[in-house]
Amino acid sequence: MNSFEVNYLGDLRTSSTHLDSGSIINTDAPKDNHGLGEAFSPTDMLCSALASCILTIMAIAVEKNNIDIKNTTAIVRKTMVNNPRRIAVIDIDLTFPKHYDAKTKIILERAAYNCPVHHTLSKRV
Repeated sequence: MNSFEVNYLGDLRTSSTHLDSGSIINTDAPKDNHGLGEAFSPTDMLCSALASCILTIMAIAVEKNNIDIKNTTAIVRKTMVNNPRRIAVIDIDLTFPKHYDAKTKIILERAAYNCPVHHTLSKRV
């Protein structure tokens, strides 16, 4: 189990510390929700976590075939709605550094849908 410490800094900002590594992530409320937007917002972090998870699980899935997806990028866009304020849509566009055969593409796609963050957010069983 991982543990984190999250500290409210004031001015709609937080600082989260990963207790095992000491790594720190700061958040700021977005401009459209009373903040300055000077760092990732909590909802940005959720969307970023989904993209990071997808990339990580895809890398694990193809690693055994000696396929490296290093330098694959994900452009993430989120759409917020109100009543209640929440993320309505997360769009992720992946760009791979090279072309892969059909078998590898299937492995990558299945891996993307099997990332733990996706399963957590998905309504699918």
